[in-house]
Amino acid sequence: MPLDPEIAAHYAQGLERDRLTTWGRLEAERTRELLTRFLPRPPAVILDVGGAEGAYALPLALAGYTVHLVDPMPAHVEAARSASARQPAAPLTSVEVGDARRLEAADGSVDAVLLLGPLYHLVAPNERARALAEALRVLRPGGVLLAACISRFASTLAGLREGFISESAFEEIVQGDLRDGVHRNPDVAGRPEWFTLAYFHTPDELRAEVTDAGFAGVQVVSIEGPYAGSEVEAALDDPQRRAAVLRAIERVEGEPSLLGAGSHLMAIGTRPPA
Repeated sequence: MPLDPEIAAHYAQGLERDRLTTWGRLEAERTRELLTRFLPRPPAVILDVGGAEGAYALPLALAGYTVHLVDPMPAHVEAARSASARQPAAPLTSVEVGDARRLEAADGSVDAVLLLGPLYHLVAPNERARALAEALRVLRPGGVLLAACISRFASTLAGLREGFISESAFEEIVQGDLRDGVHRNPDVAGRPEWFTLAYFHTPDELRAEVTDAGFAGVQVVSIEGPYAGSEVEAALDDPQRRAAVLRAIERVEGEPSLLGAGSHLMAIGTRPPA
């Protein structure tokens, strides 16, 4: 089940490699906080689907989890394997090329599934449903899903923050996002910072898709919250200010009127008891 060529070409450029340590630091900090809060305790078995080079999988292994990483990009898999070898006391248990829509893991074999990227690169609703069904299948009863998506309003927010909104080509992208949720960049090679083919969810749509897949107790939270700009990223360098930023977002992370006011959302749900 090959990755869409446009998406594969975007990631092959390596543009996303440093995102979580540069302008995506708040996303990374909040995602780690949510993982700490919602994952079962180590040594639970985690399947990180679409885990790329191991940004989250590697620290989880260091924390004592049994972590399996799957990603559709062979280059990501090789990079994750190399990074895993550099932490020999707590390596990843397995690192394989694979697809969210057809997992190799056995039924009921893991305690948690991370889908921190696949849902926004599966544009067709039936493909997202297939990935969620696979996550449900491999989870043990009571196991937890943490699934991230990009907000329907992410391009609008980025355009206003970065100044892209004044460019007619980007404004057309924004209009398309708002119309049907499908993000199309007509100039992927020339403007890779405008991202690649993706699907952007509304909060209600994400909740409905995960619930319809059979997960129980689904809640949707904002990852970045009402993120204003670079001054927030600068605050992350100071432990006291970083803690204040994370507390502020946590206080409003599930507020319905603010859920779309950040770039990313996360759905948390569990597989019902057998």
